Amino acid sequence: MLTTLDQELFDPAKFDDKQAPTADLLNLYRENLKAGRELLRSRFNVGADPRLLVYMRAWHVDQILIRLFQHFAADADCTLLAVGGYGRGELHPASDIDLLILLPDQQSQKTSQAIAQFVTLLWDIGLDVGHAVRTVTESIAAAKSDITIATNILESRYLAGNRNMLNDMLRATDREFMWSSREFFTAKRQEQHARHGRFHDTAYNLEPNVKDGPGGLRDIQVIDWVAKRHFGTHNLHDLVHHGFLTEAEYESLAAGQDFLWRVRFGLHVITGRKEDRLLFDFQRTLARQFGFQDDDARLGVEHFMKRYYRTIMELARLNEMLLQLFEEEILLRDEAENIQPLNKRFQLHNGYIETTYDKVFAHYPFSLLEIFLVIAQHPEIKGVRASTIRAIRNHRHLINYEFRADLRCRSLFIELLRQPHGVTHELRRMNRYGILAAYLPVFGNISGQMQYDLFHHFTVDEHTLFVVRNLRRFTVDRFYDEFPMCSLIIRTIAKQELLLLAALFHDVAKGRGGDHSELGSLDAEEFSRNHGLSEYDAKLVSWLVRNHLLMSVTAQRKDISDVDVVNEFASTVGNQSRLDYLYLLTVADIRATNPDLWNSWKDALLKELYYAASHALRRGIGNMPDQREWIESTQESAHRLLLRDTPQLNMATVAELWNTFPDDYFLRYSAERVAWHTQTILQHGVDQLPLILNAPLPESHAGATEIFIFAHNRLNLFANATAILDRLGLTIVDARVITTENDRTLDSFIIFEQSGEPIAGTSRVQEIIAALYQSIYQQETAQSSRQRYIPRRLKHFDIPTQVRFFDDPKQRHTVLEVIAADRPGLLATLSQVFLHCGVSLRNAKISTIGERAEDIFFIMSSTDTPVTDTDTVSCLQYHIKDRLRSDAPPPP
Repeated sequence: MLTTLDQELFDPAKFDDKQAPTADLLNLYRENLKAGRELLRSRFNVGADPRLLVYMRAWHVDQILIRLFQHFAADADCTLLAVGGYGRGELHPASDIDLLILLPDQQSQKTSQAIAQFVTLLWDIGLDVGHAVRTVTESIAAAKSDITIATNILESRYLAGNRNMLNDMLRATDREFMWSSREFFTAKRQEQHARHGRFHDTAYNLEPNVKDGPGGLRDIQVIDWVAKRHFGTHNLHDLVHHGFLTEAEYESLAAGQDFLWRVRFGLHVITGRKEDRLLFDFQRTLARQFGFQDDDARLGVEHFMKRYYRTIMELARLNEMLLQLFEEEILLRDEAENIQPLNKRFQLHNGYIETTYDKVFAHYPFSLLEIFLVIAQHPEIKGVRASTIRAIRNHRHLINYEFRADLRCRSLFIELLRQPHGVTHELRRMNRYGILAAYLPVFGNISGQMQYDLFHHFTVDEHTLFVVRNLRRFTVDRFYDEFPMCSLIIRTIAKQELLLLAALFHDVAKGRGGDHSELGSLDAEEFSRNHGLSEYDAKLVSWLVRNHLLMSVTAQRKDISDVDVVNEFASTVGNQSRLDYLYLLTVADIRATNPDLWNSWKDALLKELYYAASHALRRGIGNMPDQREWIESTQESAHRLLLRDTPQLNMATVAELWNTFPDDYFLRYSAERVAWHTQTILQHGVDQLPLILNAPLPESHAGATEIFIFAHNRLNLFANATAILDRLGLTIVDARVITTENDRTLDSFIIFEQSGEPIAGTSRVQEIIAALYQSIYQQETAQSSRQRYIPRRLKHFDIPTQVRFFDDPKQRHTVLEVIAADRPGLLATLSQVFLHCGVSLRNAKISTIGERAEDIFFIMSSTDTPVTDTDTVSCLQYHIKDRLRSDAPPPP
């Protein structure tokens, strides 16, 4: 019986009255579909149940298809079936309408023509149809060879035509004849593993896929498919009757599906297309649609995404438990039972760990942690029995204050971190089962928490576990080639569990307000003391959490060629042991923040800072080298290299050249690069300018390309160079400018392709050098590119431009910080502003943090003094903001 809403969506009687023989069928059906879509959209916008909307969309399409099929193919011997999601009676606004048209083995031309007319009209009225036309025999053969076709047939639903054909096909494709339960389950589980692999086995990406991502709708469908094949179930609730789900678990599964359906329905409504990616473009809109609001701690969109991530986490847990149940039911049921005791509480059941009796966790609550330690200690364990997974879930409530204060629990957790193998796997398993968040409430606070930016690619909890994984990979021999230096250093770390604790706590205070490093360090120290760590160890963990950004910020945003910067960093670190811990944590942290963030240049900067600080620490805190000593050391080392490699050079000529270089040059370049510059300039000829070359970089800088320019100093030379590099589609990550006493300039640029990839091939390098030679001396300042592609993601963040000035401690120059929305050619734009305002650039540190550019420039006035004139400061502030706010032409 139709409800009021059904009749509002489609009233059969009224529609059939309009469908007179002379009616314009095309417009009649097209307008009815359009009206139906608008009605469902309006219902969605006022908060209608997504289940009802999805089912009603499918029901509406049913009515249209049945009538059209009867109109065109009533006399044809064929069958119309709904398959796929449509076969389940589920249609989102832009979902594919998958159809299978069954034919007898012998069909007439009349049938073929009727089907062709029918399908053509479906497209004409605006239905996005995916259809297959096969005989029953062809369908049976296709299903036998293709698991996807077999799955479609499993979900097929009769719409119109000869029902006997459907029955024949279903009988012939039953599991007795093809795709047994064992084969079907194995194939579907392999499909899921492959699909998860495409998303790096994590659902916690910035822009997750609602349908195909881990924990998404497809994972629910996998369970439904296997249950249909094995048990012949009609819906997921039937699994309750088979003892595979409790009523509470089913309700959790259904609630998760409802939420994801609402999100997916919203995506289709917003975009007007089949869009299953929860892109930045739509996250804010959906958050507002669903009533999530900003508060003092987080944005509304962050609250929405936290709900999303926690939903898919729960769905992923249920998926894992159900697949394990199916494995035991389908794959392992006929195996001879093999029980191997592990201890009083756990045993192996055909290779899978389980409790020795039902009430183990109730009698021994500490075993909720012990099981993960046991698995780590026994790498032969294949997994956890489904009954034990359920028991863990059902006893999480036992993890309370008394549990956390129990010495046995504290010892078990620390012992897990001390294991030589399996730590990452078991921490991830603890997180999936909800144990990690229960034992560490501060970790629970960040579970599913995202940050609405492009810098943090994962949720905070997922990022944290990736940091742990990266640290553990440093200890594994087969990954030695990834980070040889880290692999060597970690072998000298006596207590690696301290490093892992720092990783677990380094971001636990995010989202609370205040400095997360400071707040997290307090949590870390309290936890460490409570878990029996010594005073020294507790303070080390706390210090690492408090300073986990120190090395990254120093390397990427300060001039680490400045001896004072290195000495200050080394003084803060204090000793070599802390430096080792901090270096390892920093590398692991950056790599876990965003897969695209790490590159050879960041690697080189951190190594350079590590070696410089290590050298300073060996000298002792009170005996660190000063600038003069640093300069002399660089010159002496460069002198030895020149004597070794180019003994024919006249050392008096070398001294004459060096006398024209300012002290800054020897502070900012290594001895190896000073020797190469010197040799190249003298062999080329000091007056044969300009000289533009691809400068060799040390092995630690592999992947980066340095362009070196030695030329007569001209006011617009730097602006020209940056504009040309921008026009070539290059990204500048580091720039250095040195002006000699005889008015020459030594400029160097570290460059990558805009994609972040290294410069590939000598022809590309030659193209860059040729373009610079052609334009470097032109009188009119070159213009940067106007057509550089701005990535889609960047368009959804409104980053106000900030311009700040800081005095250098030694008053050698002024530090200018520019924070703005990242955009291609940013340095080229700013160099034109510097030129217009009469300042010169001495050094630049280019740092992109997601959607934000946070760049540091070391500038001087036209008189080679710090920039203190208020007119110049005002000029810079105004024009930087103006040029980055609009697409105005460069200042005159």
